Amino acid sequence: MHEPETVAAATATPLGEENEPLSGGLKQRHLTMLGLGGVIGAGLFVGSGAGIAVAGPGIVVSYLIAGALAMCVMRMLGEMSAAMPASGSFSVHAERALGRWAGFSVGWLYWFLLVVVLAVEATGAAQIANGWAPGVPQWAWVLIFMLVFTGANLAAVKNFGEFEFWFATLKVCAIVAFLVLGLLAVFGVLPDTDPVGFTHLTGDGGFLPHGWSGVISGVLAVVFAFGGLEVVTIAAAESDDPVRSVARAVRSAVYRILFFYVGSMLVIVTVLPWTAQKAGISPYVTVLDSIGVPSAGTIMNIVVFVALLSALNANLYGSSRMIFSLAERGEAPRSLLKVAGGGVPRRAVLASVAFGFVSVVLNLKWPDSVFLYMLNAVGAVLLFVWALIAVSQLRLRRRIEREAPERLVLRMWAFPYLTWAALAAMAAVLGLMVTDDGARPQLLWSAGATGLVLAIAGLREWRQRNVNRA
Repeated sequence: MHEPETVAAATATPLGEENEPLSGGLKQRHLTMLGLGGVIGAGLFVGSGAGIAVAGPGIVVSYLIAGALAMCVMRMLGEMSAAMPASGSFSVHAERALGRWAGFSVGWLYWFLLVVVLAVEATGAAQIANGWAPGVPQWAWVLIFMLVFTGANLAAVKNFGEFEFWFATLKVCAIVAFLVLGLLAVFGVLPDTDPVGFTHLTGDGGFLPHGWSGVISGVLAVVFAFGGLEVVTIAAAESDDPVRSVARAVRSAVYRILFFYVGSMLVIVTVLPWTAQKAGISPYVTVLDSIGVPSAGTIMNIVVFVALLSALNANLYGSSRMIFSLAERGEAPRSLLKVAGGGVPRRAVLASVAFGFVSVVLNLKWPDSVFLYMLNAVGAVLLFVWALIAVSQLRLRRRIEREAPERLVLRMWAFPYLTWAALAAMAAVLGLMVTDDGARPQLLWSAGATGLVLAIAGLREWRQRNVNRA
């Protein structure tokens, strides 16, 4: 914990390790599975259908592009977190690289993003559970989920790790099983199936039925599904060996995530014509139904249900650690710094879940008005966060090489060229959102929210300078 610093002090912060008061209960297996499972959510299992509709088989290329960008961000984060593990992760890195305004802005934006998305996940899981048990109202399911995961996060951090480990394991096993069944169907090995081959990749309008514009639209539809990878670097600060743990988790996650995403899409558009996908139905269900897997819809409902609860759990954890880190640096109320005997920031957890409850109520009562505005306000925030991560890495890499090169146990590929390329790709996605009628409202609302946070950060800097002069 430390008092607020001036801008000059923040940018000159030593590269020493943080003295974290949090516990170190996360094991290597927890971080590895968190890295894998953090981005495997409902966006892949359900939302990928929207990408297929606009890109056709070219969705494979869309996922390659979006996945490559996400891998670059993951690698940048891994480099900084292995060198300087901290519970605030990229918020701390941004403060060290650019000043307090950057750490404040990216930290609060990310916290707001997590607690709003948390409401979507809780509501989505409640809708599925309500379908299984209609006698229990949807709001009651939301309450149950929120209480269960609040309890898990208020207990020792290893409870969060265990929840996420088994959730992620189930999701990974589901994707592996899907890939195996899909490949068997392609080659006609399954009973009562003929070899499909690769005809669906080139038929029905060709591999790019909507041209490269369809691929680009597909990138817009799927890039945000990769959000969530950041939590593993936040969690690294509470592992037994932060430096080695985050390095191993990032190395193992980046390739496997890309394999799971791109592999799944390749199977989907190979087994069936892309035109066979139906709106509102998971592409995974459509494929499993076509190859004769009994109760495919129920199976995928269970997987999506677990994915939503996993994301809820991870977001509650990530948001509590982020606001704790902000409080630790004087950027949030210092009352949130209370740490329980087991090293858990309970007030930070309760503050995050309290806002999460507010978001859920807004989602249940006004899904098409108040909550929609909130959701739009965080729609493109992830790209703003990623951009600050990239800029921070550009600044800090040089400092680490100069002051503590031995800490670069994990390095960004082709530095600095690939970092600049990733920044250019983010700018291109934001530019495309301006021209897309569906994405434009999200960009404008998110830009407004970002501008507001930046204005508050600027005002705080101005006041601090006046205090220092006095």
